Amino acid sequence: FANLHNHDIDVYYAHPYSAWERGTNERHNGLIRRFIPKGEQISKYTEKQIQKIQNWCNNYPRKLLNYFTPNELFQKELQSIINSL
Repeated sequence: FANLHNHDIDVYYAHPYSAWERGTNERHNGLIRRFIPKGEQISKYTEKQIQKIQNWCNNYPRKLLNYFTPNELFQKELQSIINSL
């Protein structure tokens, strides 16, 4: 993380057992729990099943993202980078 400070980038840490400090992360965990209940071993799922969950999460519109999907915004950012080259 020292390298980030050399570029004047702030780094923030959440406290352990403080879910309210990680709202977006906790929301995402809740979406995953639709498929994998808390306490269940992820190892019992196949790679294909995990990829299906990942695909669903990445293509699910989010209010936080102005109802765009994470995939849409990633593709838009990627295209922006490519266009700037």
